[in-house]
Amino acid sequence: MALRLIEVFLPKNEEARIGETLRGRTEFGIWIEPLSDGYILARILVQTEKTEEVLDLLENIFSSVKGFRVILLPVEATLPRPEQPKEAGKIEVDQTRTKDEEKKKERISREELYQDIGQTIRVSWVFIILLVLSSLLAAIGIERNNVAIIIGAMVIAPLLGPNVALSLSTTLGDMDLARRAFKANLVGIAVVLLVAVVLGLSLGLTPDVPEVRFRTSVGLEDVVLALAAGSAGTLSFTTGLSSAIIGVMVAVSLLPPLVTSGMLLGNGFNREAAGAFLLFLTNVVCVNLAGIVTFLLQGIRPRAWWKANSAKKGTRNAIALWTILLLILIGLIFLMRTR
Repeated sequence: MALRLIEVFLPKNEEARIGETLRGRTEFGIWIEPLSDGYILARILVQTEKTEEVLDLLENIFSSVKGFRVILLPVEATLPRPEQPKEAGKIEVDQTRTKDEEKKKERISREELYQDIGQTIRVSWVFIILLVLSSLLAAIGIERNNVAIIIGAMVIAPLLGPNVALSLSTTLGDMDLARRAFKANLVGIAVVLLVAVVLGLSLGLTPDVPEVRFRTSVGLEDVVLALAAGSAGTLSFTTGLSSAIIGVMVAVSLLPPLVTSGMLLGNGFNREAAGAFLLFLTNVVCVNLAGIVTFLLQGIRPRAWWKANSAKKGTRNAIALWTILLLILIGLIFLMRTR
């Protein structure tokens, strides 16, 4: 059973209110202790899937209190071992709960998810270096037809985060996150293409290499693969699991075709380069579409009601846009195959 420890800092005069708010509503207890600077520290131990409810409740009640601060910590272990909680201990965020809120979701909280994904879209020197190194490894692996080297490039390629962040920003209606995710995606594409074109000129890649042929011929099975990879990558974030293994699946759909396209373009094989880039675009669309749908199924929603309506409308529009783009790309796939 995954647990989280919530630490709440409040002025001392709020001790009674937070005790009344949470005592008896958490399965594993709440502990309150005074601090030396006129504040109190309340520690709350909860199941991971209940974290979002507790955080929303605290923010609804104490957000206007000066000095209010919440820190969320993962719990590796606790003694005595917690028993499976009873249904009677549910937290009511408001009187009218939607169907999504009634469901028990085994996922991390919205705030934790936002923090985890937000760290993956920082356009820093580390981000650029990882892009260059992964492109270099992928180019060498493709040129040598060496799958092991290509897998190594997939592991370090930082292309999963920006696309999952774009899906999350759509679901939450967060324009700031969307801008940062879009910027990270553009930087990633530009850096990988630039490195791939330069390496293509140096290595002299031809379309006869099996790893190249595999990525210049797009089929409907690639669409299914990208949709599955996008959903799996999103689930790896929402469940708090390590995204390393599932991230490789997503990187399969993003990095290799982009590197292949750049290398072929550098060698003048424009038609084959277009085919590889079509595969890349198809996978980007599928990953984002699957990500949005997966977030919706996981019950990811904005906390504030005034954002919920705009986010819902934006999500519908985004799903329609990604679906239309996917249908257009599928049409191009059939067109290229008939030639």
